[in-house]
Amino acid sequence: MVNPPVAKKVRHEMEMFGDVRVDDYYWLRDDSRSDFEVLSYLKAENDYTDQAMSSAKTYEDQIYGEIRGRIQEDDISAPIRRGQYYYYERTLKGKEYVQRCRRLVINETSASVYDVMPIGPEAPEEHIILDENIMAQSHNYYSIGAFKVSPNNRLIAYAEDVNGNEIYTIYIIEADTGTYVGTSLKGVTSYIEWAGDDTLIYITMDEILRPYKVWLHRLLLDQSSDLCLYHEEDVMFSLDLEASESKQYIFIGSESKNTRFMFFLDISRQEDGIRSLTPRIYGIDASASHRGNHFFIKRRSEEFYNSEIVVCPVDNSSETTVLIPHQDSVKIQDFLLFSSHISVFVRENGLPKVIIYSLPPVDEAIGSLEGGQFVDFIDPIYSVDPEESQFSSSILRFSYSSMRTPLSVYDYDMNTGISVLKKMQPVLGGFEVSNYVTERKWVASDGVKVPISILYRKNLVKLDGSDPLLLYGYGSYEVCIDPSFKASRLSLVDRGFVYAIAHIRGGGEMGRKWYEDGKLLKKKNTFSDFIACAEYLIENKYCSKEKLCINGRSAGGLLIGTVLNMRPDLFKAAVAGVPFVDVVTTMLDPTIPLTTSEWEEWGDPRKEEYYIYMKSYSPMDNIRAQNYPKILITAGLHDPRVLYSEPAKYVAKLRAMKTGDNLLLFKCELGAGHFSKSGRFEKLQEDAFTYTFILKALDLLPPVS
Repeated sequence: MVNPPVAKKVRHEMEMFGDVRVDDYYWLRDDSRSDFEVLSYLKAENDYTDQAMSSAKTYEDQIYGEIRGRIQEDDISAPIRRGQYYYYERTLKGKEYVQRCRRLVINETSASVYDVMPIGPEAPEEHIILDENIMAQSHNYYSIGAFKVSPNNRLIAYAEDVNGNEIYTIYIIEADTGTYVGTSLKGVTSYIEWAGDDTLIYITMDEILRPYKVWLHRLLLDQSSDLCLYHEEDVMFSLDLEASESKQYIFIGSESKNTRFMFFLDISRQEDGIRSLTPRIYGIDASASHRGNHFFIKRRSEEFYNSEIVVCPVDNSSETTVLIPHQDSVKIQDFLLFSSHISVFVRENGLPKVIIYSLPPVDEAIGSLEGGQFVDFIDPIYSVDPEESQFSSSILRFSYSSMRTPLSVYDYDMNTGISVLKKMQPVLGGFEVSNYVTERKWVASDGVKVPISILYRKNLVKLDGSDPLLLYGYGSYEVCIDPSFKASRLSLVDRGFVYAIAHIRGGGEMGRKWYEDGKLLKKKNTFSDFIACAEYLIENKYCSKEKLCINGRSAGGLLIGTVLNMRPDLFKAAVAGVPFVDVVTTMLDPTIPLTTSEWEEWGDPRKEEYYIYMKSYSPMDNIRAQNYPKILITAGLHDPRVLYSEPAKYVAKLRAMKTGDNLLLFKCELGAGHFSKSGRFEKLQEDAFTYTFILKALDLLPPVS
């Protein structure tokens, strides 16, 4: 075993409020990603990781073969009808990327849950609009961030990223021929929408990659002649856009972490420009859609913290009527609007639910809605999300899965309550749902009950404290880490692992207040909740300290770094993916992408109260001379969300200060961004590597022959 790389120390002092922090590894940040010394260090870390894991390479390949063997490589997604076509994605055996395809609809009958796209020799011919495998051939990284079909189905606008830095180029092509139309749009986000058949609305970014300008682009004209519809000058706000389900309006949102206000563009009256829909009031968060003569608005405030849904006339946005009132115990998360119904996605007691309401005819008044119909789900814990549906129909499409139920797409008839499975993700290799158990447990943490979702294979675990366990956590941005299915996870569970998700404060699983109690000056609740969950799992004999591994990515990597500093004795191994670990330094630098918009999440350390609090938990600032467990850290060189230098510096400092000889590995993908490599099999290889590290850390690998 070679010795690990040792990063040189170059003293760099940072003073704030009379407090001096020293970062000996600040030199590792190179925004150009071209400095020879920096790249050489990253390569040395990668080489060390490869060497440290070389004895397990055969086993890693075996796990990768297992994971890949569960995939039906030649498959199609559930087709969605748009006008006279079915659109879908096809995957091919051995290919990393999808083909984006369509077929003609033979009989344009009204939508039905029993609608099936015909295939076979008598069916209309499949047309491949875009083959990402061909497009990706000359790139190490390739991702399509948006794929938008024009209203007349003749043109496609797609957003392409070939670096992983989430800076896109938009291309417009003819759907039938693939011929490019006009010139490309450079340096944009993936937010694009059609405003009619010859106009695109899109968003560009400023120098810190903040979406800040909305543009109107006429086809065949040069980007330099595009019209700027709105410029958001406040650096704490970012823009997004979305077409209404009715396709009559484009909604533009400007949001910070606490506030969101709306504009709208009437597609039939583009000459009027954008108009204000909801006021810019701090603490009011709004999103909108449209039906007939009304806008439907979901809005949240300090008073209505779990949100309410109101309607207003299109010509008078101040005249609102409450459709669905706020409830203390039920959070309104999202809604889909139809010509005759509204489907509302809510959260209650930590689980998502779907409620269907009938709407009066378009030309009638709308009042408070009552008597909603719940959609039934079979698992005790699960995940459900809205999918693209047809506005003019009564068919809701949603995706559903649980930790033991593969991803399934359903069409639900909102008139009859009939639900039809349209597509279930195939899982090969002898997978059988009945072999697995899912549980929901509740953990006491500082006066609250924290839910944990648990998965295991019932014939393999003993539940006597001897089983290995992987605990996952996130706990930021009001993100809900619901108990969904992941086929690669079976490679651990089928080896006797218990897999658990800690739904800790800072996430949104238990409502808005659950999030607010895990951010800003309450952020430490996130970490104490996670530790409480780990201790519960040990006390209740799901595992022991010697068999407990933890995992988190991005803000979840911050979680991992912090709890490792707090309780290194509690865990045997840890994996932190693209971890946000240098909190104070990053939040003090407004030139770093996302920093300004993050002040409402973490706090602004230019204010002493936040500086002191953030420093007290920031992983980079709290590394101590103590015995840490076995750790794997990953990064992406082109990551715009968490600069690669954060995990690089963290590893260098941890390596210099930790006691003991437990393994510390760092793997930096030199051709990827925040979301890792882009190919579907490349991502599986990363799962195989991570699982092999965990098995190695627990001494569960078979001996090398």
